[in-house]
Amino acid sequence: MLEDRTTAAPWPAAYPQGYAVVDVETTGLARDDRIISAAVYRLDARGEVEDHWYTMVNPERDPGPVWIHGLTSDVLEGAPLFEDIAAEFASRLADRVLVAHNAVFDWSMIAREYARAKSQAPVRQRLCTIALSKELGLPLPNHKLESLAAHFGVVQQRAHHALDDARVLAEAFRPSLHAAARDGVRLPLLECLPLTEWNATPRIGRQPSGGYPSGSWRPSRKRPVCPYPNPGRYEEGKPLKQGMRVAFSGDTSVDRELLEDRAVEAGLHVATSLSRLTSLLVTNDPGSGTSKTAKARQYGTPVIDEAAFGQLLRDVEPASQG
Repeated sequence: MLEDRTTAAPWPAAYPQGYAVVDVETTGLARDDRIISAAVYRLDARGEVEDHWYTMVNPERDPGPVWIHGLTSDVLEGAPLFEDIAAEFASRLADRVLVAHNAVFDWSMIAREYARAKSQAPVRQRLCTIALSKELGLPLPNHKLESLAAHFGVVQQRAHHALDDARVLAEAFRPSLHAAARDGVRLPLLECLPLTEWNATPRIGRQPSGGYPSGSWRPSRKRPVCPYPNPGRYEEGKPLKQGMRVAFSGDTSVDRELLEDRAVEAGLHVATSLSRLTSLLVTNDPGSGTSKTAKARQYGTPVIDEAAFGQLLRDVEPASQG
């Protein structure tokens, strides 16, 4: 049981007045993928739980990786459509900061669903608990939710179930918030731009799905050396392992640099070229004639698409010790 420790110092006046801790399960990561379940824990200014809400959503398509989220087509058949739960979902988010683990993903999926429903989510700021854990300097082995939960003694009951993931995150966020208030840490709040404020007719791979305004491109930067040895090639049906060399080719739905950031945070080596040592190539167009796909065919390098890669990123196996 977590012990709630109220900070001795006055609560920062600049901190938000309320939070909506969110988790969504989806059919995948691509632009046309859909939300299949959503959960919201509403918290007050000090991170105390006010209430919670959960719903399944009929995506009107294949549910994707059932082996991860457990929601089959039969289970989802009688669930409401997103447009049917949009108003209730919005009421849970209204006038609050959206909090999520890898918040750019949850926000982009939510924003796209509201755009399809010809509406907008009432969210103007988001807070990523990965970014907050970095600001706090928490001694985590990686940036997975289970590691953050373990640090604060929160027990996960049903991983990849939206309601339990949201509960776990809410319980881990409260002590994080109090630690930030105690130490005078500025919360890493980012603006949430509604989808209609983004490029209206983007090409695949050009939409700044993390919420970056059109034309606002981050300069390329040199990434730190991966601290883990290369364990070899990816094997279908098995998890990714820290140290694997991953190359990307072609357009991606999620901004490429954000996707690479997620890979690096998971402990993977992002390679700018493809060689015999490459563990995996991620591409949405394996039949293209790019140099990387050609070399992948030549070397027999495993190839998967962006959606499958995104799901694998959720459970990357730690590097072997010793």
